[in-house]
Amino acid sequence: MTIKKDIKSRPIINKALVSEIMTSDEKFQNATLRPIIKMKHELLIAYFEHYLAIQKFDFNELSELKKIAFIERAFSKDIQFRSEVKGMIIGHFTLEEFSMYKNFLKESNKRILNIVKERVLSTLTS
Repeated sequence: MTIKKDIKSRPIINKALVSEIMTSDEKFQNATLRPIIKMKHELLIAYFEHYLAIQKFDFNELSELKKIAFIERAFSKDIQFRSEVKGMIIGHFTLEEFSMYKNFLKESNKRILNIVKERVLSTLTS
C-alpha cells in the first residue's frame, strides 16, 4: 500500500516526458530517477551540507570556482559519499523499478550522480 502512495507523491516533471522513441534507460531516467530526485531535493541538499560539516570545510568562504571544484570532487572521488547519494535514491524504487535499474546499473548510477550534482551546484553556487 505504501508503494503506491510513494509513487503518487512523486512530482510530475513536464520536461521529462517519456516517449516511444526513447531508449529504455532514458525512459527510466525520466519516469523514475528525475521525479525521485526532485521529490528528495531538500533532503539531498541537507545531506550535502552535512557532508560539508563532516569534512570540516568552510564552504561559504570559497570562491565560486573553488565551490564548483569541491562539489565536482565530492561527486567524482568520494566513493562513500557517492554510494550514500545513490542509496538515498535507490531506496525509493519499487521492486519493478529496481528490476529495471539492475538492467542498466552503470548508466543509472551515472545519471543519478550527475542529476544530483547539478542540483547541488545550482543550489549552492552563484
